[in-house]
Amino acid sequence: MLRSLDIRDLLIIDRLELAFQPGLNVLTGETGAGKSILLDALGFVLGWRGRAELVREGAAQGEVVAVFDLPETHAARAVLADAGFPAGDELILRRVNSADGRKTAWVNDRRASGEVLRALSDTLVELHGQQDDRGLLNPRGHRVLLDDFAGNAAPLAATRAAWRRVAEARRALAEAEAALAALREEEDFLRHALAELDALDPQPGEEAELDTRRRMMQAADRIREDIARAFTAMGGDGAEGLLGDAIRWLEGASDRAEGRLDGAIDALSRALSDLGEAQQGVEACLDHLSFNPAELEMTEERLFAIRGLARKHGQQPDDLAEFTRTLRARLAALDAGEGDIAALHAAVAQAEAGYRTAAETLTARRIKAARALDKAMAAELAPLKMERAVFATEITPADPGPEGQDGVAFTVATNPGAPSGPLDKIASGGELSRFLLALKVCLTRGTSGITMIFDEIDRGVGGATADAVGRRLAALAEGGQVLVVTHSPQVAARGAHHWRVEKQVSRGKTRSTVTLVAETGRVDEIARMLAGDTITEEARAAARALLGT
Repeated sequence: MLRSLDIRDLLIIDRLELAFQPGLNVLTGETGAGKSILLDALGFVLGWRGRAELVREGAAQGEVVAVFDLPETHAARAVLADAGFPAGDELILRRVNSADGRKTAWVNDRRASGEVLRALSDTLVELHGQQDDRGLLNPRGHRVLLDDFAGNAAPLAATRAAWRRVAEARRALAEAEAALAALREEEDFLRHALAELDALDPQPGEEAELDTRRRMMQAADRIREDIARAFTAMGGDGAEGLLGDAIRWLEGASDRAEGRLDGAIDALSRALSDLGEAQQGVEACLDHLSFNPAELEMTEERLFAIRGLARKHGQQPDDLAEFTRTLRARLAALDAGEGDIAALHAAVAQAEAGYRTAAETLTARRIKAARALDKAMAAELAPLKMERAVFATEITPADPGPEGQDGVAFTVATNPGAPSGPLDKIASGGELSRFLLALKVCLTRGTSGITMIFDEIDRGVGGATADAVGRRLAALAEGGQVLVVTHSPQVAARGAHHWRVEKQVSRGKTRSTVTLVAETGRVDEIARMLAGDTITEEARAAARALLGT
């Protein structure tokens, strides 16, 4: 509920402080007195797009502060939470417009964007008039209004969830089909590459081993001859034989040398033993260096084949084994792809069937709600002197989507047999205002906490019809808050709280003021609306009759 509106230095308002109340608040005054400025000011603080120049002439800036009561379950609390703002029982909106056009806003003393203000506005205020563009005249919003009227939150949520499942299933199918198509394009490559790799079967570390073996075999011919000569030099015709002869000669002479040769003989014996070990090492090396010339050729062929495949596939030689496993997995995916695609097609069909069931349930509820709304509208239009008019909620097939597969449009025919059409195309100004009021009365369920504003919605009607409009506005305000800008005395008389907007000229400057009309003053204000500037006793009597006093 809008509790107060504080306006400073906007257009022809220098300072206004308005304390609104629950129920029906009516604002009356002469044409041009500034009633629309109040709506401009409220729209400004709520972030609505309106006039570009709002600052009062001569002022540095204009400012509007709006205070709303915020019950625990109010929808604005969710908007505040999403925007990261604290929420309490009171919501204070403040917006400043500087003379150079800059606009700054605060929500509960914290800087806020116009986007946040507009999001809050959708939960705080509804503005309706003959040029209503906030839902009732916009066919794109009719489906939402019908769903609210029908209480379709649960089936609508089920339909949205079913649509998400359809979208996810279709996306998975599309991705799988694209992946399979890509694999098919490289099938020949995969099969040929795998055949080459499987035939060669390279192993991690094999390339380094082959390279070492190849280099050793290439060097073997150059060093084996020298090693063989050394082996011969150490053999029986060489060092071994000479050492053996020396030992025998010294042993034969040792008895006559009185032990002086014992040390030398021992040393030669040790040398002969070491020479034997050396011979064994050299012999083992010769055996290792012995190879079949064909082995070098085979080693080189395999080494070059591994390196060639590595270059061909942009891999390191040691990574070829893992690369082979990757290609094999891709080929397996290709071979199994058809089965996977079939399963995904089945999943899509199942999701679509689930969506159709949910959407058809939603359609059935909408059709039932449409009949109920049409019946309720017929009951509302009769007291508004439009008993011959026909209101119809048309439900037509639409492209499936998260909100179902229905198009919804509110249509009217002002007379039986006349063609029906959109509200704003068929109804005249006075008829349109009554249609909008009746529709709002029927659709008000679940809108507690929202301040509804009707801007001259009674234009073009009078007498008993205007009285019926006033009665419905009063009924609409029960348990909530309605603000009405009106020129109709019948509507004004139904107000629980009455505000008079006046324009005054002082020292060559025009100012707009708003005053709360006391009960004693309402008779004169209603009489003025009936009779004009000259208030007669007859007008006062008529005003008292309207007020029931």
